[in-house]
Amino acid sequence: MDTQLDRRRTFNPEKPARGRGATYTCAMKFPGEELVAMLVAVSFAAGLNVYATVATLGLLAHTGVFALPPGLHLLASWYVIAASGALFVVEFFADKIPAFDLLWNALHTFIRVPIAALLAYQATAALSPGERLLATLVGGAIALAAHGGKTAARAIVTPSPEPFSNITLSLGEDVVAVFLTWMSTVQPVWAISIVMALLLLIVLMVRWVLRAMRSLFKGAEQELAH
Repeated sequence: MDTQLDRRRTFNPEKPARGRGATYTCAMKFPGEELVAMLVAVSFAAGLNVYATVATLGLLAHTGVFALPPGLHLLASWYVIAASGALFVVEFFADKIPAFDLLWNALHTFIRVPIAALLAYQATAALSPGERLLATLVGGAIALAAHGGKTAARAIVTPSPEPFSNITLSLGEDVVAVFLTWMSTVQPVWAISIVMALLLLIVLMVRWVLRAMRSLFKGAEQELAH
C-alpha cells in the first residue's frame, strides 16, 4: 500500500442495501501517519464550522467515497447527516447576522471544541488509552486554535460599516471547513500541511487571538444585556 488508504468491503447480511438486498460496510486500515493527518485537518475544520465538518464526513462515508474509522461509523447515518446539515443551514445564516454572530460564536466555543475532541477520541478507538487521551486533547486544542483564529479574523472586519466583508469572511470559513474535511480523506498529507501553516500563523498572532476571544465574550455579554 502506498500513500492511499487500504479500503476493504465486508458483506453485512443484516441490512438491505439500495436495490441489492444487502449492504456493504467499509473496514479501513489506517496507517498511523494518515490517521494523524486526518484528525488534525478534521479538528481544525470543526473549529471553523463543526456542522459542515460532520455533515461532509457523513456524506463522504455514506456514499462510499471514504470509509471512516470504526468509532466514527455513526456519522454515516442519515439521521446524523440530516441533523448536522440542518444545523449547518442555521449556522450559515446566523453567522452572517451582525451582533447575533457574536452570541453565536461565543456559544459555539463550547460546542466546536468538545465535538472536535470527541471525534478525535472516537477515531482512535484502536489505540491505547493514553494515546486516545492525547489525541482527544490535541484535537480539542487544534479546534480551539482554529476557533480563536476565526474570531481574530472577525475582529478585523466587524468594525467595517458594510456587511459584505463579514459575509465574505463567513462564506470563506464555510468553504475552508468543507475543503479541509474533504482533503483529509483524499490527500491527508496535503491537508495537514495546510493546517500546520494556518496554525503557525495563529501562533504568531497569539496575543491578537487572545484579545479577540476576550472581545468576543465581552461583546456577547453586552448583546445579552441589551
